[in-house]
Amino acid sequence: MSPPEREERARGRRRRRGEQAMVPEAEFSSYYGRPVLKPPRWTAPDIAGYFFLGGLAGAGSVLAAGSQLTGRPAAARALKISSLAAIGGSTAALIHDLGRPARFHHMLRVLKPTSPMSLGSWLLMAYGPAAGGAAVLDVARLFPRLGAAATAGAAVLGPAVASYTAVLAADTAVPAWHGAYRELPFVFAGSAAAAASGMALLTAPPAETGPARTAAVAGAVLEGAASRLMRRRLGMVAEVYEGGRAGGLTRAAEILAVAGAAGAALLAGRNRAAAALSGAALLAASACTRFGVFYAGVRSAEDPKYTVVPQRERLDARAGAAS
Repeated sequence: MSPPEREERARGRRRRRGEQAMVPEAEFSSYYGRPVLKPPRWTAPDIAGYFFLGGLAGAGSVLAAGSQLTGRPAAARALKISSLAAIGGSTAALIHDLGRPARFHHMLRVLKPTSPMSLGSWLLMAYGPAAGGAAVLDVARLFPRLGAAATAGAAVLGPAVASYTAVLAADTAVPAWHGAYRELPFVFAGSAAAAASGMALLTAPPAETGPARTAAVAGAVLEGAASRLMRRRLGMVAEVYEGGRAGGLTRAAEILAVAGAAGAALLAGRNRAAAALSGAALLAASACTRFGVFYAGVRSAEDPKYTVVPQRERLDARAGAAS
C-alpha cells in the first residue's frame, strides 16, 4: 500500500469515529524527491510512430476491402500497398524500441490472453502476412481468389490492429493513459480511420474516393468526440493533454482533422489538388493525435500530483460512500 493510501485510510477511520486531526494533512508529493512512477523509457519516434503506423495499416485494410467490394480497384490497390508499408514500419519501430530483434521473437514463445502485449504481438504476426499477401497478389495480378481471401483476412484483423495499442497503453500505470482506458480506443480508432482516409485521398483517383471521404468525416467526428469526453472524465489529469508539447499537438490535431474532413466532404470528390491537401491534413492530424497522447503520458508520469491527487479523490469518494 502506498503512503497516500495509508494516510487516506487513517483519515477515513478518524472521520467515522468523529475525531479531528491534530496536525495539518500531509502534502505528499514524491518518494525522496523522486517521481512516484518511473516515466516511460519509450522514445517518441519509435512508440508514437508505432501507434500511428499501426492505425494507418489496420484502418487502411478495412477501406481497401470496402473499395474492392464496391468496384474501386485503384483505391483498393493503393490502400493495400500503404497498409503493407505501414505495418512494416510499425513493426520495425517496435523492434527498434525493444533494442534487439530477438526480444520480439521471445514475445511469441507464449500466448498470454491477459497480456495486451502478448496478444498484440500475435495479432501483428497474423495481420502482417495477410496484408502482405493482399498487396503483393494485387500488384502482381496473381491468384485472385487467394488475394481476395488475404484482403478479407486483413480487413477482419484491421480494427484490432488499429486500436489495440490504446489498450496496451491503458494497461500501464501512466495516469494519462490508464485513466482514459474507456475512451482511448475510440480516439485511436477515429484517428486511424482519418489517417487511412487521408492516404486514400492522396493516392487514389478522386472518382474512387467516395467511401474514403465518408470515413474521413466519421473518423474525425469519432476522434474529436472521444477526445473531448476523455479529457472531461480525466479531471485534473486532462491538464497534460491541454498544455505543453502534448497540448500543442492536440490542438493541431483538432484543427487539421476539421480542415481535412471539411475538404474531403466538400471538395475532394471534384478536385485532385483539394483531395491531396485534405488527405495530407488528415494524415497529419492522426500523427499529431498519437504523438500528443504519447507526450501527455510521459508528462503525467513525471509529475507525482497526477498519480497522488486522483488516488486521494478516489479514496475520499469510497470513504464518503462507506460512512
